[in-house]
Amino acid sequence: MAASPYPLKDLNARVVACERCPRLRQYCAEVARVRRRAYAESVYWGRPVPSFGDPRARVLVVGLAPGAHGSNRTGRPFTGDGSGDFLFPVLHQAGFASQPRAVSLDDGMTLHDLWITAVVRCAPPANKPTPEEQRNCAPWLDEEIGLLTELRVVVCLGKIAFDGFAGWAMRTGKAASRAGLTFAHGAEFTLANGLRIIATYHPSLQNTNTGKLTRPMFLDIFNRAKKRAESGPRPG
Repeated sequence: MAASPYPLKDLNARVVACERCPRLRQYCAEVARVRRRAYAESVYWGRPVPSFGDPRARVLVVGLAPGAHGSNRTGRPFTGDGSGDFLFPVLHQAGFASQPRAVSLDDGMTLHDLWITAVVRCAPPANKPTPEEQRNCAPWLDEEIGLLTELRVVVCLGKIAFDGFAGWAMRTGKAASRAGLTFAHGAEFTLANGLRIIATYHPSLQNTNTGKLTRPMFLDIFNRAKKRAESGPRPG
């Protein structure tokens, strides 16, 4: 049975209203109040950032957390920051995104066969959520993956996202242990239920500006994800 968009919309509404992490809520609100000079005239989102994409997606992208002046400003993952400027042209070239640029909620961006989420839904100071904050957010990821009924492939952007998804696999019995689930760019794993995991470096400016992650490297990850989603059976 195809996934309905409505349970995911309901989940997103509850994510936006979440108050589980006082430090993160205070930080996001303060960033939204003070604002960066370049965005002084912007009205910041300043709340937990909901996921977005195609509810019938066979590919899930898992990121770390919203950027303070990116998603925390625009209200959509990877929208309005340097990481998104690197990610969306690749998603567009791979056939997952309707356009190569994501700047705001009303820019017309749509995703096909892909859903984007994060292991932490609020922007953390210095991009470093605490272990407790990651645990607080984990139930959202658990519920979300359960609603993505067509899912075949998960692309984890960076080690924290990879570890967060591995935690889901452990909690739900899809992996008996972390043995063998080791992060490395380009590493690929298949869980007991047939779900594929592909790991990649995060498209942060620190990685892309230094050449640690290049566009051909990143495009290869998403071309692989597309191929696996189209050829593999739906996980049991």
